[in-house]
Amino acid sequence: MQFTESQAIYLQIVKIIEEKILRKEWAEEERIPSVRDLAVAMEVNPNTVVRTYEILQQKEVIYNKRGIGYFVSEKAYSIVKDEWKKNFKEQNLPEFFKNISLLDFSMDEISLLYKQYNKQ
Repeated sequence: MQFTESQAIYLQIVKIIEEKILRKEWAEEERIPSVRDLAVAMEVNPNTVVRTYEILQQKEVIYNKRGIGYFVSEKAYSIVKDEWKKNFKEQNLPEFFKNISLLDFSMDEISLLYKQYNKQ
């Protein structure tokens, strides 16, 4: 895996897992990779994955069945989606709206571009 230096690796892994949940690659109530398996797959120290899983447990996105493993919670999709929407509205939309205003994009142009993007 290639990680950026601008953010802690465990937080980047949190985002990767959350994206898998949003894409429904990891379904609710599905067992997820063990700490060791994910550490190998991500090429990181197992302690990094432990920290990742702790964050996701605090957010109630995953839970641990002792002796069995970690699972995606039944409300994981809505928790992650709500958090990502909130962050997008606060962090990305203001800049987006500023740019479409400065560049004089019409809503029709934005709509067309969005439809083209979704076809990809």
